[in-house]
Amino acid sequence: MSRTVVSTDAAPKPPANIPLSQGVRKGNILQVSGQTAVDPATGKVVDGGVAEQTEQCLRNVIAIIEAEGGSLQDVLMLRVYLTDTSQFAEMNEVYARVVGEPFPARTTVYVGLPAGLLCEIDALAVLD
Repeated sequence: MSRTVVSTDAAPKPPANIPLSQGVRKGNILQVSGQTAVDPATGKVVDGGVAEQTEQCLRNVIAIIEAEGGSLQDVLMLRVYLTDTSQFAEMNEVYARVVGEPFPARTTVYVGLPAGLLCEIDALAVLD
């Protein structure tokens, strides 16, 4: 079984100097690379705070999953990376609204991200 690179214009393309794919699929398993709050239409980070960035990260993740015929219902795991522990509640509110029940498994960790980025989200999905 071979590995397939997933690419869609509905999510931002990785910067040319960063060697990664938007996602990789092997069989029915899809791993979506960490998505930031870059709007694919403009190539810029969305305006606002962690709420707006969380929503854009999730939109980008969903776009890559949908490019392979999947949906959030196929996601087993989402990993959220935040730069500030005080933003957890705000991120969590947006996350709950966008992802909806039944919630996939999730890990949230605190990291350093490039200037202007407040969060990043990746996903593991099993597609039908």
